[in-house]
Amino acid sequence: MTEERITETTTPTGDTHTTHTVITDGEGRSGGTNWGILLLVLIVAVVGIFFLTQMSGAEVAKDNAVAEAASEVGNAANEVGDAAQNAGEAVQDAVSN
Repeated sequence: MTEERITETTTPTGDTHTTHTVITDGEGRSGGTNWGILLLVLIVAVVGIFFLTQMSGAEVAKDNAVAEAASEVGNAANEVGDAAQNAGEAVQDAVSN
């Protein structure tokens, strides 16, 4: 709320002086604190999103590495199976001859 006061004073010699006073209760003031808090919250949100995306990327890379290792183990098992089959056939051929 704003209140405006105008006071007129007349001296004994007849001179008139006017005083103009404006009184406010402070609700119209807008400080930089609100903007500072808003900026701080925005920075924290951006940093949080950045770290979440980085952690997500690391999880994807780890999952891909595990999948690739599992594939290599599967390939090695197939090769062992083929070698065992070849050895079995060689033994069978040796016994037959």
